[in-house]
Amino acid sequence: MNNLFSMELQGVLTILLGICLIFVAAWKWKHKEGRFPPGPMPLPFFGNLLQLNPKDTLKSLLTLRDKYGPVYTLYLGPRRVVVLCGHDVLKEALVDCGEQFSGRGEMATLDQTCRGFGFAFSNGERWKKLRHFSLITLKNFGMGKCSIEERIQEESQYLLEKFRKTHGLPFDPTFLLSCTTSNIICSIVFGSRFEYEDKTFLYLLDVINKAFYEMSTPWAQMYEMYSGIMQHLPGGHKRLYNLLEELNTFIAERIKINQETLDPKNPRDFIDCFLIEMEKEKGDPSTEFTMTNLIITVLNLFFAGTETISSTLRYLFLLMLKYPEVEEKVHQEIDCVVGRNRIPAVKDRVNMPYTNAVIHEIQRLVDILPVGLPHKVTEDIEFRGYLLPKDTNIITLLGSALHDPQYFSDPEIFNPEHFLDEEGHFKKIDAFVPFSAGKRACVGEPMARMELFLYFTTILQNFAVKSSQGSQGHGHLSPNKVLCKDLSLFTSLC
Repeated sequence: MNNLFSMELQGVLTILLGICLIFVAAWKWKHKEGRFPPGPMPLPFFGNLLQLNPKDTLKSLLTLRDKYGPVYTLYLGPRRVVVLCGHDVLKEALVDCGEQFSGRGEMATLDQTCRGFGFAFSNGERWKKLRHFSLITLKNFGMGKCSIEERIQEESQYLLEKFRKTHGLPFDPTFLLSCTTSNIICSIVFGSRFEYEDKTFLYLLDVINKAFYEMSTPWAQMYEMYSGIMQHLPGGHKRLYNLLEELNTFIAERIKINQETLDPKNPRDFIDCFLIEMEKEKGDPSTEFTMTNLIITVLNLFFAGTETISSTLRYLFLLMLKYPEVEEKVHQEIDCVVGRNRIPAVKDRVNMPYTNAVIHEIQRLVDILPVGLPHKVTEDIEFRGYLLPKDTNIITLLGSALHDPQYFSDPEIFNPEHFLDEEGHFKKIDAFVPFSAGKRACVGEPMARMELFLYFTTILQNFAVKSSQGSQGHGHLSPNKVLCKDLSLFTSLC
């Protein structure tokens, strides 16, 4: 009896040992050996959550930088990432070693919808082909009757009419700014704009706004760290997926309309251009011009070109309320260069260094996306004395570059002089990376810069921004504050 029990115990121990060895082998395979940067000691399952303040994650990440250096290792739950801080480190990784750091890292909340399709969340040849197509199409926007600049100029006039209908009373421009920037994307992607009261347009805006909100909830943050478990469980993290599927369905229906009326000789919009490429490569089994890639690419464009632009515009006018002397200088430059009898154009920007500096400084200060989209290394690489294995996830703290004291004196203070030389000419600063840098820099950067300049100058050509609460003072402005309804009073100059 004892021998039998002993044999059974040995069998159980052997099985348990075998299971342990399998788990160890699997862990080693998943976390390939490397020489990782230092970082805080993680707890089992929880990782370094105790070192992160959910109300101010950026500050927590910068505090860890101060302790462990500009390159450190962090565990977001069980998920290991390497964090890069400061302009010099970001440039070395994203530009100097651009190819090795060009992979798109894990972003679980969107990966379940995008599934590696589209230009923003794909990798390898798919990413290269879709990104090249998107860049060329947006740059050489010869489709339809209008260029991108002309579409922005036209849309800005619709926005001015909405502003004039407020008759100088206090109002919150948030909704109108969201409408106008979303209409630019609609015009480029679908070939036409929407009236701001259009039910289809309002539905689209509602779904997009809800999706952005859900991406910032605790549910979404937890899903980023524990997607392997949470994807099998019910909860609030499912709401974002459902909203994104609604957007995909909406986009697919719009694509059908384009397909039914497509004229290959006269493309009207981005969708038409993509459909033409699909037709050209329909016999190629390895083509990346597929319906799935088209739907997800259009989804990527909406996310890249709506909320970030409208939010930046809101901060532009909020800071004009706070610094009326800056607004007055912008008015003077507009009057001198553009006047009142024509619409501002992109060509005016080179002759308006102060206005250009103001826009850049606001982008730098408010830091809309302080943590860029995740990267991953495409091959084993020696970086700053560490060995990062292939597929290591990388977090780029763009905000640490935008507030880098080596490049910006008093980085927490609003000061357009950061972007002006001693003679008042506009000067470029390498650490200005709100759109990221290198091979994964934002595809829509040229269009976004165009929108910010044209909207800002067009509105201030026609209106002055005043506060119903009087002067707002000249202290430090927290980028977490929002434009309140009782702060936004537009007074016509006409």
